[in-house]
Amino acid sequence: MKKYFKVKLELDPNEVDRVIEKSISEEIKGYVCSVERNVMTTAHNSVEYRNVVNNALVNICDGSFVARCIGIAHKRSFPTYIGADLFVKYVKKGIYNQYFLGNTPDILNGLKNNLRKWDSKIDSMSFKTLPFKNVEDFDYEKIANEINESNPDIIWVSLGAPKQEYFMSNLLPFLNKGVLFGFGAIFNFYSGDKKLKRAPKIFLKFNLEWLYRMIQEPKKNFQRNWSFLKICPTLILEERRNIKNTISKI
Repeated sequence: MKKYFKVKLELDPNEVDRVIEKSISEEIKGYVCSVERNVMTTAHNSVEYRNVVNNALVNICDGSFVARCIGIAHKRSFPTYIGADLFVKYVKKGIYNQYFLGNTPDILNGLKNNLRKWDSKIDSMSFKTLPFKNVEDFDYEKIANEINESNPDIIWVSLGAPKQEYFMSNLLPFLNKGVLFGFGAIFNFYSGDKKLKRAPKIFLKFNLEWLYRMIQEPKKNFQRNWSFLKICPTLILEERRNIKNTISKI
């Protein structure tokens, strides 16, 4: 991974898959962060959080906003690897034992009902809620012991950023194995939740998923978009300065 705006990202989807699959096959435990505008903004404002994100096995660029800003700084286009697409890919593979952690009982029930259409073994996998509390107050050893009993290859975590990144980092030392993915609202997307759905194909085709999300949750997503847009000029200028400094040392 290389650093963009001081955050480690892997912008080659094939390399992302290689790292994930190698980690699973060799039982290398770790976590994967989905870096979108909110994660990037929080990482810019908090060194502690940025260090958590940068300690991941691999991070994906999950958003056209982030990819475009990186592209402006480097004067070329960069691809995204949307978390929802990665989620679908790995569930549909049907070869991994998975654990679904977080969100609400209704969302988890709907998710299980829908995912069993993709993988008949879903019924034997664990879907667990978490108590509503501050990230430092979880009993990580107890949670990890329950997960270890299921011996999963993949652990999906739905708590929302930045909470889920801190959660994964705190939980990791107590796990025997498994790759954790912090993917927020994706449980909602595939649960049949009427309030929070994934964008229609026309929005996905033109990289406008952010717009659909803002229509669904205007207050929350307008603030997130605006917070990221405010720091974009600073991020781009700092990145260009770093590029020039690197070139001058060659």
